[in-house]
Amino acid sequence: MRSTTAVASIAGVFIGAIGHIVLARAQSTSVAPDALTAAPAQYHLEFENEFVRVTRIKYAPHEKAPLHSHAAPGGVIVTLTDQDARVTGPDGSTRELHYKAGQSRWAAATPGKDQSTFSAHAEENLGDRPFELIRIDPKITACR
Repeated sequence: MRSTTAVASIAGVFIGAIGHIVLARAQSTSVAPDALTAAPAQYHLEFENEFVRVTRIKYAPHEKAPLHSHAAPGGVIVTLTDQDARVTGPDGSTRELHYKAGQSRWAAATPGKDQSTFSAHAEENLGDRPFELIRIDPKITACR
C-alpha cells in the first residue's frame, strides 16, 4: 500500500509541475505578444544569440506602447536616461516607474515578483522627455 501511495504522490507532483509549466507558457503567449512584435516603434533588437537577447527600448515623450510581454524569467534593465513611466497590467492595475539614468534592475517576467513589471503590460512615458533603456534577457534553456 505504501509503494502505491508513494508512486501516486510522485506522479501527482510531476503532473502538477508539468501542468504549471504549460499554463505559465500559455498565459505568457496568449495574453500578449512579445514586445518586439507588439511595439516595434519602441523595442529594437540590438543583439541576439543562443544565450541572450539584448533590446534597446526608446519612448518619445508621452508615447504609449500596446500590451506586450517579456520572456521568463525576466531581464536586466539598464536605464540610459531618466525614466518616468506607467505600466498597466491586463487587469487594468497600474504601477509607476521612476528610475534615474545609470540605474540597473532586474525585471521579473512573473507577476508580483518585483515592482517594475507585470508578465504582460502596456507602457506609457509620463515624462516630457524621451527615455531610453537596454534590456538584457538571458535564455535559460540554452545555458543549461
